Amino acid sequence: MGIETAMILAGGLGTRFKEYTKDIPKPMVNANGVPLLVHIINFYATFDVKKIYVLAGYKKEIIYDYFNKNGTQISQEEQIYSFESDVIVHIIDTGDDTLTGGRIKKGLEYIEGNLTHLTYGDGISNVDLGKLYEFHKIHNPIVTLTAVRPPARFGSLELKNEKVIAFNEKKQSNEGWINGGFFILNNKVKKYIENDNQAFEKEPLTNLSNEGELLAYKHHGLFRPVDTIRELEILESELKENEFNFSNG
Repeated sequence: MGIETAMILAGGLGTRFKEYTKDIPKPMVNANGVPLLVHIINFYATFDVKKIYVLAGYKKEIIYDYFNKNGTQISQEEQIYSFESDVIVHIIDTGDDTLTGGRIKKGLEYIEGNLTHLTYGDGISNVDLGKLYEFHKIHNPIVTLTAVRPPARFGSLELKNEKVIAFNEKKQSNEGWINGGFFILNNKVKKYIENDNQAFEKEPLTNLSNEGELLAYKHHGLFRPVDTIRELEILESELKENEFNFSNG
């Protein structure tokens, strides 16, 4: 049996994508008419994740409005909704100015078990969460992250003398690895996060790495972060062609 909870970071300002995030939080940017956040929720649902905790902040009201219209609120006191595929979505206000570490620490207060999934609300992948979980169980670190190849910035040319014999628009680089999100966290990670003003990607992950408690699961499939209009266009094309193939097994 896998992990039944996931947290999604959805509270940042999205400053690199101002064309869209002036009026809405970045995870609510539409890809083929559906918010990025919802694509990610549906992805987790294919792996039988039952409870999603959205770590909201900047323009959180936009997220509330979406689920008020498209879900069924099941709590009068909190923003908790029944959503597609019988998923329970709990939207947590983690503060407008809180950094990623602080958001995660606040979210962990709602997690009942020892383990939870975590990812960013602006990146989509087809990583096999079942294999990710097995990797984590075998090695048992405090944090496992998904390592991915960075998206390729340029296509490649095949030349014969000066003649172009092939042009390949590469989607992924074959060099280096980057943090692609899609983490598994043990609750022990809380002690590595000191306050709201701490980015998870800095001291917490550095200290976990130094102690041998941060491992990387290598994902050789697709990964698409959305930081530019061009990346959004590529993602929309990939989704239309069903290249991500969000299915469990």
